[in-house]
Amino acid sequence: MSRLRTTDLSLGYGNRQIVKLLNVEVPDGQITALVGANGSGKSTILKSMARILNPVNGGVFLDGKLIHRQPTKEVAKQLAILPQNPTSPEGLTVRELVSFGRYPHQKGFGNLSAEDNRMIDWALHATNMAEFSDRSVDQLSGGQRQRAWIAMSLAQGTDVLLLDEPTTFLDMAHQIEVMSLLEKLNREQHRTIIMVVHDLNHAARYAQHLIALKQGTVLYEGNPQKVMTSQMLRDVFGIDADVIPDPRTGAPLCLPYGLAEEPATPALAPEREKVLA
Repeated sequence: MSRLRTTDLSLGYGNRQIVKLLNVEVPDGQITALVGANGSGKSTILKSMARILNPVNGGVFLDGKLIHRQPTKEVAKQLAILPQNPTSPEGLTVRELVSFGRYPHQKGFGNLSAEDNRMIDWALHATNMAEFSDRSVDQLSGGQRQRAWIAMSLAQGTDVLLLDEPTTFLDMAHQIEVMSLLEKLNREQHRTIIMVVHDLNHAARYAQHLIALKQGTVLYEGNPQKVMTSQMLRDVFGIDADVIPDPRTGAPLCLPYGLAEEPATPALAPEREKVLA
């Protein structure tokens, strides 16, 4: 059984329902990408998985227990989240930022223990940020800043990482820098990573599992080779596109040409399209 799953999960804001009766299982030790058009519910689902947003109905289960009924600190010892565009107080150093990741493990007055410092050092080295340890976060480039925030998440010592659009507003080089780091963490440390991604080619290249959403419903789910098809792109995004193998990696490569001539009308019988590796 997957460590992280949802059962009949319904989510919304006020009277507006975003997600209805969502049932997904996040594969352990893999990178899972949530993809879909704006407003499809990707970030809302991630917030609920991180215990930030309470469900209207159903629930999120971590190790078989309802996550919203567990103490905040206990959840933070098992799962870390990096939201969109995080901000830090002015003048904060990289090491100080990373040390915040140890908060769930601290007791008393919050003094850093030897174990805390060991984890901070390890997270800085794992993200190649040790040389910037004493530098202000404000002075970092976009890619360096995002690596510093990922280091903070790593310092929590969790096996599960949730990231909401980790490459937003980064240029192409910094996007590759961040995505390559996540791929390395997954490959070498077997971290389970769930991320919201807008770039479909990044999703297909770096993730082993895709969940394609439309209006809060999963239309397609499975490995990139099976999910990333012209039909999926029409059904989920309403675009006309070809999909070819990447000449270097073999991953599916999306080549969009325009909007689909007719609105997508996928056959959504009770079961969604699910193709697992």
